[in-house]
Amino acid sequence: MPSLTSVLSDRFAAALAHAFGEDFARRDPVIRSSQFADFQANVALPLAKELKSKPRDIAAQIVEHLDLADICLPPEISGPGFINLTFTPEFLADTLAAGSAAEAAVNTDPKTIAIDYSAPNVAKEMHVGHLRTTVVGDALARTHEFLGNRVIRQNHIGDWGTPFGMLIEHLLDVGVDSEAAAEVSENPNAFYQAARAKFDSDEAFATRSRARVVKLQGGDEDTLGLWTRLVGYSREYFNRIYSLLDVTLTDDDLAGESTYNDVLAEVCDELESKGLARISDGALCVFPAGFTGRDGEPLPLIIRKSDGGYGYATTDLAAVRNRAMNLGVDRALYVVGTPQAMHFEMIFTVAREAGWLPETFEAEHVKIGNVLGSDGKILRTRSGAPLRLGELLEEAVARAKTTLADSNVDFSAEEAEEVARIVGIGAVKYADLSVAHDTSYTFDLDRMLAPIGNTAPYLQYAGARIRSIGRKAEAEGVETARVENAAISLDEPAERELALILLGFADVLAEAAAGSAPHRLCTYLFDLAQGFTSFYEQCPVLIAETEELRDSRLRLSTIVLKVLEAGLGVLGIRVPERM
Repeated sequence: MPSLTSVLSDRFAAALAHAFGEDFARRDPVIRSSQFADFQANVALPLAKELKSKPRDIAAQIVEHLDLADICLPPEISGPGFINLTFTPEFLADTLAAGSAAEAAVNTDPKTIAIDYSAPNVAKEMHVGHLRTTVVGDALARTHEFLGNRVIRQNHIGDWGTPFGMLIEHLLDVGVDSEAAAEVSENPNAFYQAARAKFDSDEAFATRSRARVVKLQGGDEDTLGLWTRLVGYSREYFNRIYSLLDVTLTDDDLAGESTYNDVLAEVCDELESKGLARISDGALCVFPAGFTGRDGEPLPLIIRKSDGGYGYATTDLAAVRNRAMNLGVDRALYVVGTPQAMHFEMIFTVAREAGWLPETFEAEHVKIGNVLGSDGKILRTRSGAPLRLGELLEEAVARAKTTLADSNVDFSAEEAEEVARIVGIGAVKYADLSVAHDTSYTFDLDRMLAPIGNTAPYLQYAGARIRSIGRKAEAEGVETARVENAAISLDEPAERELALILLGFADVLAEAAAGSAPHRLCTYLFDLAQGFTSFYEQCPVLIAETEELRDSRLRLSTIVLKVLEAGLGVLGIRVPERM
């Protein structure tokens, strides 16, 4: 279904062409929401200087050629030259009746989008810092897929480097098939900390660990086998967290640091041969244009250390090179913490200087803010350690279950577990997604689980209420087919307002994808839930004055449910059958 703004844009393109010539057909009509109408077109203002005429006169010329009779009331010109546009109830009803309000606009130019997100470390616990990158990245992946784009998920896990020497030696000490080894899949921090403690206190162990790093980097077959076992244990742990969090990442999406081992030397050689890299203080560095330190000197991006080792910069350069040159990516999103902003700016600049990125290639750092505690500091345990993500999610589910115990709904034990998980995890994800991704927010389970306000439970309850209305209608003998084909009436203001919100779904999805801004979709869904609440309070559904009006309102409610489910589904949040 074309969005309302795209319908208006097409009509304005024709009017601009007739009024001022074909070259003007491609001008942005600057359509925005209006407090005086459904929308307003502000195109007359930017055209005034170019056409050397008053904006109101230009607006009058546009309106003269504007063919909107089948969809809008007569346009009105207000202020300096705003064109106010109000849709007819018949057009809104017919558009809703077409049955595609919960669908995205047809994608005539699908893109390939790579999304780098989550990126936990092997043999380490996922902590609260991984929550935002995982949740935001997954929402963006789902959004682009919903819009018809091809998404390549890239889970750039930390699966290589010097710590693996001590981890492999510790694995050998405890036994490859021992319970202590398997602990990596359940409590990876314990395994890592035990290895670190031995490394710091046992010189012989530390010596063996350093030698093991050399073997690992040299491709020793036995060492690689042990490394593979460690990574396998961690995959089990990652997948358990991903399942609990209800995100779409799988083993097929793993693209860890080790993926690029074989091309790191090639990357360095190429940058050196192109004159972009040179030796500085024993290390091979690139000095991308436009980056200087506090002393005014060019800022180096180290791609090969003085000891011959490679770091994050080399791996990230290899990754963006692969995505642009081998994966056919049009746009690459890096859903990573804000502190990495300069690092990625330098990476993208070097990649462009090297000629790896076509001019049309979009590389974007989706900056992720912090999750804070009630003290305004980064959320941690009382001991000051990062809060384990698994524990946090399990607490959210447990709190949701306690909340549901106060519900009037008589859940079975199995249903209570399922609904608690849907509500608890949904509450955490929505709280994260409902704020701009580059800002920080305070983690507060009481607020997240509140059934009122801009929260997931409020939206989920709206969906559950509509399902309840549907069950009551069915119990009263209202046939589903009759509701599905009912004529939609929008005579009441609350009905019309709800229809307008519903028909804005496609536009909001496009905006959320273009701006990597899931919070815009959250705002829309909250407005929709509020719009439905107002409609439900002002327009009786099951006890409407006539059967035709009842069926119309039931159909309108059903469309709301479809859009709510679609929108929340894009965010990775489900709607329970009952609440």
